[in-house]
Order: sequence, then C-alpha cells, then structure tokens
Amino acid sequence: MNSSELLEALTKDLSENEADFSASAHPADPYNRMSQTFPELSDDQLERLSAYGQVEQFAEGDLLYRVKERDLDFFILLEGEAEVLETLPNGAKHRVTLLGPKHFSGELTMFNNRESIVDLRVTKPSRALRIPRKNFRRLLVGEADLSEVITRAFILRRTAFINHELAAATVVGYSHSSDTLRILQFLKRNGIPVRFLSVDSDSSQASHVIEACNRRDKNLPIVVYGKNLVLDNPTNFDLGQALGFSEEIDLNCEYDTVIVGAGPAGLSAAVYAASEGLKTLVLDQFAPGGQAGSSSKIENYMGFPAGISGQALAGRAQIQSQKFGATISIPRRVDRLRCEPGKIELELDDSSVVRARSVIIATGAHYRKLDVENLEKFEGVGVHYAATPVEAALCSNDGVAVVGAGNSAGQAAMYLSEHSSHVYLIVRGNDLRKSMSEYLATRIEASQKISVHTQCEVTKLHGSRYLDEVTWRDKAGETHCHRIGNIFLMLGASPNTEWLKGCLDLDEKGFVVCNQPGSPFETSLPGVFAVGDARSGSIKRVASAVGEGSVAISSVHSYLSKKGRTS
Repeated sequence: MNSSELLEALTKDLSENEADFSASAHPADPYNRMSQTFPELSDDQLERLSAYGQVEQFAEGDLLYRVKERDLDFFILLEGEAEVLETLPNGAKHRVTLLGPKHFSGELTMFNNRESIVDLRVTKPSRALRIPRKNFRRLLVGEADLSEVITRAFILRRTAFINHELAAATVVGYSHSSDTLRILQFLKRNGIPVRFLSVDSDSSQASHVIEACNRRDKNLPIVVYGKNLVLDNPTNFDLGQALGFSEEIDLNCEYDTVIVGAGPAGLSAAVYAASEGLKTLVLDQFAPGGQAGSSSKIENYMGFPAGISGQALAGRAQIQSQKFGATISIPRRVDRLRCEPGKIELELDDSSVVRARSVIIATGAHYRKLDVENLEKFEGVGVHYAATPVEAALCSNDGVAVVGAGNSAGQAAMYLSEHSSHVYLIVRGNDLRKSMSEYLATRIEASQKISVHTQCEVTKLHGSRYLDEVTWRDKAGETHCHRIGNIFLMLGASPNTEWLKGCLDLDEKGFVVCNQPGSPFETSLPGVFAVGDARSGSIKRVASAVGEGSVAISSVHSYLSKKGRTS
C-alpha cells in the first residue's frame, strides 16, 4: 500500500479541521457546546474525585493511553496539557483537541471494554489525577452529579467524532451495493465514526484510495482504518474484531443473566439487571435497537414529545446499561440454547459456550418478505427493510414505495418523504387506522408527497442490476407500474426464534410460549425467560417491550433466589 498517496487521498483539508471545530455552523454540533463537551471541573468536584485515585507526574510526550488499548484509566488534568490524537492511515498522528487543567479524559469506550479509538499524549510537564478503571465504576455509582457531567461529555464527544468523521473508518464502494449498505448500516448503528467515499459520486477521491490500497473493483467495498489496515468486503464479525468494538466474553464466568437480543426489551432488561447488581451479558448479532433501531422517529414514546429516533433511544439505553456494568458483545450470534437438565448454556456462532444462571430471550422479530419473483436479486440494491439515513441517502429525488400499514411503515413514509420526490404507501387493507396510530395516519393523509394505495398488492419488481420499477395490483384487478428505485418492506413480524426449536415451547407462529404460574415471562424451561416481540401474545410496541424487559428482572431475581436455596 502506498501510504503517502493513501494519506493524501483520505486527509484532504485535514489540517483545517481542528480550527473548524469551535466554529461549526450546525447548532447541534457538540463543538458548539464546549462547556458540556469539555467541562472544567470545580475545586469541590476535584476534591471529591481525589478519593478515587492518585495524583501522578507526567513528562512531555508521555502517552496516558494508546489507540486500540482496552481497560483505560480515567485522568483529570490538574496542571499542564494533553492532546487527543487520531491515527492516520500512514501511522501519523493528528490532533483532535487539546485538554487543559480541570479537564478530564475519555469518551464512550470508558463505559465498556472496547478498544480506544484515540491516543492521549501529554504535551508539556503535567500533574494528573489517575483513577483506575475499577474505581471509575465506583465513582459513577457514588457521585450522581459527577456521573451526569461525565456521561453527557462522553456522549457529546462521540457525537463530535461521528459528525466530524474523526478516528473514522473509511468505506469505499458503490452506493447501490448490498455489501456497502450492510457495512455502513453496521458501523453507523453501532455508533462508529465512518466516512463514505462513493465510487459513483466521489469517483476521483474513491479511485485514488482504491489505487493507493492496490485494490480493484472486485475487492469493493473496502474499509480503511487506522494504520495501514485495509479490509476487503469484511463480514460484520471481522469488522467488529478489526475495529476493536467487539467486547470480549469471559467464558470462564457463569453470568447471572445472559440477555439474547439488544432491542428495547433486551436493553431495558440489561439496565435493570446491571443496576441491581447482576453480572449481565447482552448478545446481539447486529446492533443495539433491534427492529426499533431502524425507525427514523418514534413520536408516541412517553417522555419525548418531539420524538426520538430508534437508534438514539437504543444508544442511550446501551450507554445506561454499560454505565452500570453490563457487557454488550456485538456482533455475536447465538446458534443454540442447550437444554441439558440442571444447567443453562448458550452455544455461539464460533462454537464457544457461555454459561448462565438465567437467560432472557429478547430476540424480537423481523419483517416478513414479499412473495414476488426476484425479491432476493434486489435486496440491498433497491429492496430494504429499514429506513435510516443510510437508505435515505440513496433515494435523492426519486420516487420510493413503502409496503405496510403499521407505525413503522408510517414513520418510514414520513421520513422518506423528506428525501424523495414522492412516496407510494402500499397497503393490503382498506383503512390505515386499523393498524396505525391516528397521528401518523392523519399526517400521511395530509402530505402532498405521499399517496396511499389501499387494497393493493405488489406483484412484480423490475430492473437489470438495480431496481427500476415496481408493479402492484389494486382491488379491481388493475395493475399499476411506476418508476421506483427503492422499496421499503414493513410487513408485520416473524419471530427470531429458529434457534430455540426443540428446546422451548413455541406457538404455531414460532413465538415463545410463557405461561408458568406466577411468572408471566418464564418459558417451559426453568430459568429461561422471554420478553418483547419474541414472546407469544406480546403487544408490539416499544413502550411495552421496555416495560417487559424491566419487569422480567424481578422474575429473574425470584428464580435465582430459589435456585440459590436449593443448589
């Protein structure tokens, strides 16, 4: 790889970035909230913090921590300066920002066991309070007001990294590529700073990077990260390993509870389990948020009158659970629940085995597929199951179709109407309000950019390499063909429970049956519970899933208490 050419291709105008931070025109940019992003601690706060650590002297050039290190200590500068550095593709360092007296180090990796995405280097002789990681956990629990200041700063810092593409993975590929979309979705849904160079629209710069990496079109998409790391169309698992955000699982530990699925129900269970002292592990094969994480805006969730995106809600819950000590390992797939008497074990996709005292199934559900010819051909290149900024960027001013009549379909239609020339909402029933909230149905009917086609069914998808047109049939039997490059399928729920067959009781549709006396969430296998959309008879609402996840922990406590008395 030609490092000098790659550096030039990837770091255009990089020297101007730092000066731009404090002058961003975007009102929501964290660098316009410096007092919260990099707060100066008061003398009283410093005195309280001193009980958790020890003051140390550092010389110019000392590295307090390095990129790709885990288990970082927490530093508060008392005198001197330290710079936050990102690593460029040729190994050179670029200053992200400078910390001075009364500033503290860190960002969201302090809440988990992921690798650091930056260095922290002393720039002049300094004194700093070093708080070991184990004491940092105590600090978060014992000092509520300081925990709030630190948590807010960490969130804003990661947001700034994402907004300004700092310490970012660079993805180079074709916009209309299923693997490019998969990689972008995976990184963005997991809160990883990412920069996308489209071969279609950024052809000159993208070609320069491809050439500098000695790659060709057949290798695309590629991911460039850190010093001289180039990945050719990596799997999600390989991405997580290479970029260091896959958290390690302690296979020698018997976890109090293992939660399978990081949707609203699973994350809620994780928050309550970890906050109540249970050793908690969460496993998910893609990203926090589940099906709800792909929602552009949830407006009927209590406490958010202006609405909140599914990803933002999931991200906050993830941080909250990690702050209390939960381990969230992504991407990890559970292939099998072992049903041997007297013990609970989960077999993962790499054949490793996790031992648990209890398990909470929160794997949710996925959207059903259309029964039309060539559907698989267009998946990822015109057919989508989520409406996030990644997919919206493909729509530009073209017409799009949304198939479905639930709230997810309504939210997708409203969101996509801001990015496309027209949205065709295709519904099999005759009334939106049978399955959609009143506020959404009213808003959709009032929109001039959305047309609702009731009692219609998609019959054909057209295109050579990419989706070009969509045909549907109405109740009179007439067909309608429109030029549509992207269609979004929000077609009801099928449970993600295939891995449980033969082990737990499932209903005729595959949802987990929970009917044990005195425990509404316990399954046919003692110690195994089910919550959220995977549970038979559940109400398919985010608020309901969050409630079930929290309440199920009381059942877990009861089970563990009984097990402790009999073991």
